[in-house]
Amino acid sequence: IISDEIYEHINFVGKHASIAEFDSIKDRVILINGFSKSYAMTGWRVGYMAANKEIANACDKLQGQITSGTSSIAQRAALAAYEGGLESVNEMVSEFKKRRDIVYELLSAIPGVNVNLPDGAFYFFPEIKAYFGKTDGTTVINSAEDLSLYLLNEAHVSTVTGEAFGNEECIRISYAASEDQLRKAVTRIAEALAKLS
Repeated sequence: IISDEIYEHINFVGKHASIAEFDSIKDRVILINGFSKSYAMTGWRVGYMAANKEIANACDKLQGQITSGTSSIAQRAALAAYEGGLESVNEMVSEFKKRRDIVYELLSAIPGVNVNLPDGAFYFFPEIKAYFGKTDGTTVINSAEDLSLYLLNEAHVSTVTGEAFGNEECIRISYAASEDQLRKAVTRIAEALAKLS
C-alpha cells in the first residue's frame, strides 16, 4: 500500500491520520512524503519514504541506479525545516485557510460552477460541466481541457484540466497565491465564463 502523505500538515479539519498507524498493515505500507508542500520547498526536490526494512533496502538499491543523490545544501535545508518545528507551517496553513475561504465564496457565486470546500492542500476541484457545449462565438467548450485553454486565453488564468486527476468534468485551481491575486483571478474567471452561452 503506497500512501502519499505530502499534504500531511496542510489540512483544515483536524489531525492528519496515516494508514501506517494501523498495526495490522503497517509492514505493508510505503509512506511517501517530502518538504515541498508543508515547508514551502518546491523545487528543492527533497522527499522521502518510510517502509519496512526489506522494501526500504530494495528501493535504496533501485534509487542508487537511476538518480543521483539530493544535494547536500537541499538536505541541510530540509533538516533545518524539519527541526524548526511546525510554527511557521501552522502560520502558512492558517493563511491558506483564509485564502481557501475567499476563493470558495467567489467560486460559489459563479453560475454553473459546482465547488466543494477543500479539507486540505491548496487546490479547488470545481465541476464545470455546465459549460460544455457553450461558446463565446469563437471557441466551443467541449471538455475541461477546452475550458482550461479558454480561461488561459480569455481570463489569463492558468488552471489544470481535471482529466489529469481522474475527473474530466472538473478543473483544478490552486489558491497558493496572494489574496489580491486570487480575487483578481476569480473575477476574471467569472467574467470569461459569463461570455459563454
